[in-house]
Amino acid sequence: MYRSTIQSISKKALAYSLAFTLAAFPVVNATQALAAPAASSALSSLAAEAHAPVQYRIDARLDENNMRIKGSETVTYRNTSNDTLRKIVFHTFADANRSKATQTSMFERNNEEIQKENPQKKPEDFLGGIDIRSAAADGQSLVFSNSNQALTVELKQELKPGEAVTVEIGFEVKIPYGMQRLSYYKDIINGAHWFPVMSVYDENKHEWDRTKYSKAFESDYYVSSDFEVHFNVPEAYQMLMPGNITTQADPKEPGRKIVTARADNTREFVFFASPNYKVESVTRDGLTVEYYYSDNMPGKKKLVDGYIDTAFEAISFFSEKYGKYPYSEFRIAESYVEGVAVEFARVIQMGQIQLNSDPAHDYVFVHEIAHQWFHALIGNSSETESFLDEGFADFSKVYFAEKQGDDLNGFKSIQIDDVSWIDKPIASTNTEVGDMESPTFYNKGRQAIYQLYRMVGEDKFDSFMQEYFKRYEYKNATTQGLLQTIQDTLGDEARKEMDTMLHDFDFALKPEYQLSKEEAAAYWHEQFKNTYHSSLIQVPNLPSETMSRIVDKALQGEPLTIVLSDQAVGKEKEQQQKILSKLEGTLGIMDIPYEVISDRQTLKNKLKKELGTSNIIAIGNYKTNGLIQALKPGIIQKSKAIGLDWKSKVNLKASKGAYVVKHPYNQNRLLLHFFWNDEALSSNAVESFAEQMLRGISFSSDFYQYYILDQAGSIATDKKITNPMAKLFAED
Repeated sequence: MYRSTIQSISKKALAYSLAFTLAAFPVVNATQALAAPAASSALSSLAAEAHAPVQYRIDARLDENNMRIKGSETVTYRNTSNDTLRKIVFHTFADANRSKATQTSMFERNNEEIQKENPQKKPEDFLGGIDIRSAAADGQSLVFSNSNQALTVELKQELKPGEAVTVEIGFEVKIPYGMQRLSYYKDIINGAHWFPVMSVYDENKHEWDRTKYSKAFESDYYVSSDFEVHFNVPEAYQMLMPGNITTQADPKEPGRKIVTARADNTREFVFFASPNYKVESVTRDGLTVEYYYSDNMPGKKKLVDGYIDTAFEAISFFSEKYGKYPYSEFRIAESYVEGVAVEFARVIQMGQIQLNSDPAHDYVFVHEIAHQWFHALIGNSSETESFLDEGFADFSKVYFAEKQGDDLNGFKSIQIDDVSWIDKPIASTNTEVGDMESPTFYNKGRQAIYQLYRMVGEDKFDSFMQEYFKRYEYKNATTQGLLQTIQDTLGDEARKEMDTMLHDFDFALKPEYQLSKEEAAAYWHEQFKNTYHSSLIQVPNLPSETMSRIVDKALQGEPLTIVLSDQAVGKEKEQQQKILSKLEGTLGIMDIPYEVISDRQTLKNKLKKELGTSNIIAIGNYKTNGLIQALKPGIIQKSKAIGLDWKSKVNLKASKGAYVVKHPYNQNRLLLHFFWNDEALSSNAVESFAEQMLRGISFSSDFYQYYILDQAGSIATDKKITNPMAKLFAED
């Protein structure tokens, strides 16, 4: 899973820049035309022959008008433990939607925005849950209870090791409005956690996993199972599910159809549905990749085709490096979720494709594909050992980029990352890391794997990964299992090193595997150069006069000069230096060369020639800044293009803020002026002035043309263009 499409940029950079119809107890009537149940004896026979220890037969009907699912499932569970069981337990994660207090917080901001756009929606519309209507075995009712997202079913007979039991469950689900894993918004339904799913039994602890779904992160932990799902939906709906999909018209209800999916050895079963999905499908060498998307902009099919190409490339790469992708299909679901991409077995969920999307370099997309190996095929408890899926998936996307020849998103992105400030061991639980799951599991995790890669070399590393895949395909891995595989394939010393890396609070990449100071400077320059460019092209026809462009132009190699108020004295001069220092820190991180002019004579000598070809950042009172005084008539004229009445906004005694105009001497250059017209800023306004200055030139904020600050240093009036990326960087 990726919580944001901009996580490829490190925290340090950001700081500076600014997821069977019941025969005995039917829950639907005959007119709903659900397929007839398979006999229990047939399922018992299936249990003996099938690969997976759990088989599901699910019949469901979507009530699209009320956004509910009425369903029944027949589950055959084989006891693979050495314990005799008297009850079985299912996760009912749909109940995480019973209240806002238990819903996953990562979608909270999206839901708040949706509520503003849809004021008619009530808070309860964003809630849902699952009601268990019945539980039975061999036609006899079973005692059950559903609480705290766990359904416990009491068995009438003991289930001994090696024996199987078939249980029939009737349920009804309310789908919440919004952006949850189980939700509907506009014309798309996201269908994760929509039915009771078998919990994992831990025979070492002699207990079932009853973990509630994490509010902050993920709690996915399942047994690979065999699924046969029959879904009754409106005829116009496109249904995306894992496995082999077939469709037949409902013979009893015109206008509806039954979509059937069969998926063996599958970690989890999700669906996505929309009456407006368009499907692009490509088959190569026995593998079919399908992209379900909204055809809502010109040129989208070309982008979809690009993503499908990348999917084939990534699946081929990971198949070669780790182990063959065993399924005949892979599907991608486009949804309205923003800032979060989510992995499922044989399916991934992405946000809306944008005009400036770059399929060949969308490594969030590749990260989610890597989860097919580290989550779907090699399972683990993402509540207690998230590193095993997120760390390996994030390393894998970088490994892929490296072998694609992508210098910025390859191994250098791991070598540059400073995680020394994170005091959480990689082998932590979700509870232990709190809100630090991303830097701990992703960033530190991939560094530990990279260090192992460098220690042993690529050939030995690949051999180890292939053995790891062979041992845990369709099974659940553990950290101890990983370490044992390392020991068996790479030796005792490698195991010891990895064990230390995973449990060390202060783990950091060894110096010999980090970038040199010069390499780091060059890396950040190129990273910011690409990032600014990507951000600026998010807005079609973005005006030339935006503050962020001056940094973009400097990153592209155009000259940059900072001109200070040469007549500033006392406190004004002192504050000017503090603000300059903040600006220089940011330019330094981006490795941008610049010249500072602070005296009148140098300014006079360079005004016509050098400064005529340079982008300029002027700082200070316009009355004491020689450059602004010299170019004042041209600046006043140019400011009209951004709708700034210079005389009424800037030419005031207590005014302070910033504006950007085209250079009066050069239409291809910009002049950005950060000004205050008092002799000095108030003591509590210096910091806020500097913070807004950095925000104004950032790629992660809105694109400012001008802003005027009030006495407290907050923006009183401004003109800006919305940056679609800005909300991804907003503080929680």
